[in-house]
Amino acid sequence: MKKLVFLFSILLATTAIAQEATMKKVGPPEGKAMVGDVYGSGVSANAEKTAITPKKLDQKLKKSAKLENVVVKGKVTEVCEKKGCWMTVETENNEKFFVKMKNYAFFVPTALVGKNVILEGSAETKVTTVNELKHYAEDAKKTQSEIDAITKPQEEISFMASGIKVVH
Repeated sequence: MKKLVFLFSILLATTAIAQEATMKKVGPPEGKAMVGDVYGSGVSANAEKTAITPKKLDQKLKKSAKLENVVVKGKVTEVCEKKGCWMTVETENNEKFFVKMKNYAFFVPTALVGKNVILEGSAETKVTTVNELKHYAEDAKKTQSEIDAITKPQEEISFMASGIKVVH
């Protein structure tokens, strides 16, 4: 009887752990993305004071192929609905740039859409392949016709965020 109780306990514990692991893998993290919330390794204390606009980032990237330790302020327009592993940020002239999380080390909630953020990390201009663009469109739950309409690579600013902070 003790062996039966022991086996049942192990089975129950294993099932609980498996369910918990499965639940953690589904969707972006929970969160309301309130002012002051930080994602990733954090944002330096003076980041808000030194943040540049996406327009200024674009100007700097025309002079240098890659920028390290750059801080940008912008408005989040889209977050990966599958995991929260990427997002887009809008510029003053309604252009958008793509943001990934450094080393895939953290994810952001979809509640970040519409919020102003400070991004700390590195930036470069790169060409995103058709396959990558289609993958991101699938993550964003675009329609099949929208995905099929992607036929050309796209040159864009790519930002690798080490930290993100929600601001006013």
